[in-house]
Amino acid sequence: MKEFRFSSSISLLLFSLMLLSCDKEDEFNNTPSGNMEALWQIIDEHYCFLESKKINWDSVHAAFMPRAKNVSTQESLLNLMDEMLDILQDGHVNVSTSFNIARYWEWFEAYPENFDEKIQKNYLKTDYYISGGIKYTILDDNIGYIYYSSFENETGENSMDHILYRLALCRGIIFDIRNNGGGELTNVQNIAASFTDSKVLTGYISHKTGKGHSDFSKPYPKYLYPRTSSTYNYYKQVVVLTNRNCFSAANEFVNTMMQLPNVTIVGDKTGGGSGFPFSSELPNGWGVRFSSSLSLSPKMEQIEFGISPDIQVSMTKEDEDKGLDTIIETAREYINNQYLK
Repeated sequence: MKEFRFSSSISLLLFSLMLLSCDKEDEFNNTPSGNMEALWQIIDEHYCFLESKKINWDSVHAAFMPRAKNVSTQESLLNLMDEMLDILQDGHVNVSTSFNIARYWEWFEAYPENFDEKIQKNYLKTDYYISGGIKYTILDDNIGYIYYSSFENETGENSMDHILYRLALCRGIIFDIRNNGGGELTNVQNIAASFTDSKVLTGYISHKTGKGHSDFSKPYPKYLYPRTSSTYNYYKQVVVLTNRNCFSAANEFVNTMMQLPNVTIVGDKTGGGSGFPFSSELPNGWGVRFSSSLSLSPKMEQIEFGISPDIQVSMTKEDEDKGLDTIIETAREYINNQYLK
């Protein structure tokens, strides 16, 4: 079986280009009906979760296409598209225009936030370090605390060296990615590689090979490789903090880290978003983004719908009133108990 390695974003792009490399067989008019038909077909032929989400896309066509004939404004057309795409319940799916973006955000808006930036300041204080988009400090019980707000923030080996050098003597590390909406997969690999000393299977990827809803390639294995160029890798206890607003690359980071024996996931279920996004265009020039390739766990299970933590815990009003973060406190207790064993 061919091995798939996230050496760069180019690998994902190549898979996505293969996905859309077929010749255009249908041309649609730049009318409300034509644009709705084009959007429906893009999803029908290229979206990767229609089968696993058990969506009858033909019935969606029957329900929405007649309504397009009554559309008279650009805004009402976008609203109709938004309503149709909401059926997919996918934060990676949207339509972009010059006046608005049709998007689905209920994957996190309908859940408790389980994060309070004001309370977090009680832990970071004011003299924390910043390296490669990561904020970090050492708590008073000698536990390292790292906060990474976005995988868009480039974090390379040099940044991880500085961070782990300062945290090397800590009895454990809390790696907080709550409210991290994703970003670059290369950052997932760069960071996670600092916490393993061996090659680890982290899952599989499969891309569309045809227009059918079940037309996918044979899954390619994904591996995490340890950093060999640094002496500052960290193999003691690591706790990753999550909430529903962990999406896309953050979801992939959780899936990757949970394969390591020294890592425990604490908090709320992640928001999912395992489909690698790609873009297309409608006849009127509006951009369409959609999930194009499947990412699976090592057990070949879907992680699109979110990943449950090892220890489920939510912030409590009682702790908040005291200026405490229940999820951070749970992680501290876990690390201290493991350290004393």
